[in-house]
Amino acid sequence: MKKSFSDLTEQEVLALAISNEDDDNRIYRSFADALRGSYPDTAGIYDKMAEEEIGHHDMLLDLYRKKFGDFLPLIRRQDVKGFVTRRPIWLNRPLGLDAVRKFAEEMEFETARFYRRAAESARDDAVRDLLTRLAAAEDKHEKLAQELGEKIAPTARAAEDETARRMFVLQYVQPGLTGLMDGSVSTLAPLFAAAFATHNTWATFLVGLAAAVGAGISMAFAEALSDDGSLTGRGAPVVRGAVCGAMTAVGGLGHTLPYLIPHFYLATTVAFAVVAVELAAISWIRTHYMDTPFLQAAFQVVVGGALVFAAGILIGGS
Repeated sequence: MKKSFSDLTEQEVLALAISNEDDDNRIYRSFADALRGSYPDTAGIYDKMAEEEIGHHDMLLDLYRKKFGDFLPLIRRQDVKGFVTRRPIWLNRPLGLDAVRKFAEEMEFETARFYRRAAESARDDAVRDLLTRLAAAEDKHEKLAQELGEKIAPTARAAEDETARRMFVLQYVQPGLTGLMDGSVSTLAPLFAAAFATHNTWATFLVGLAAAVGAGISMAFAEALSDDGSLTGRGAPVVRGAVCGAMTAVGGLGHTLPYLIPHFYLATTVAFAVVAVELAAISWIRTHYMDTPFLQAAFQVVVGGALVFAAGILIGGS
């Protein structure tokens, strides 16, 4: 059962506000704890925001006790229809800087809106005055959340952004690139062997589909089981495995899909073009994220792909 906000008494509104401030303090503390190792300057700002939430909590509690005594009913935001909700982003480790900043901005906007609505319906002057002041304070917090990156010294912000980039590379780019390379290169041999052995586009498509899906499943398990991420910072193994497996399947399906075209030579020509695009994309990703010179990356990828490609054609044509 939930109660509509308009049906809450003044006592219940204050109790809800106290509970909300306590929850927000815990969320900011969780942010600070999660970010402290990699982003100490940002963590320090969230510590200060948490302390301000404690201040708001104490102000509300003092007013509540003056008006209604020591008994504080247990009212949570999930008990009120349409009240602010908090997605459990603080449970995700590691946390992304941009996601946390956006979340904090939304938190403060929603809380400020709640205080304004509560102030409009408050009949007691002292309650209305406090809620109005708290709405203004939350507006300042929202602005702070929006400008959070600017509040940090430029050198610290640059270091934190570089750390965020490295974590993104470790957790998403590396497993995705590994999968894309495996799917794009390892499936060339069975696909083109089947193509030149049968000259049957449908049979070739089925072979390529099986190779892509099988490789995706295999690579997903291999990546997920290779490292739990606790020491290396590579993130959750399930996420890495899913990224690696999906990109492996995508790499294999890219040059498999052209064989849905019923004309063999047209389908093969399109598949050749897709392979060239895949190898170029892999080279670009290695250059952009892995700091590998483009010509070196292209040479390595093209030589490996050409060898596998030639093996498939020779085996299929024999």
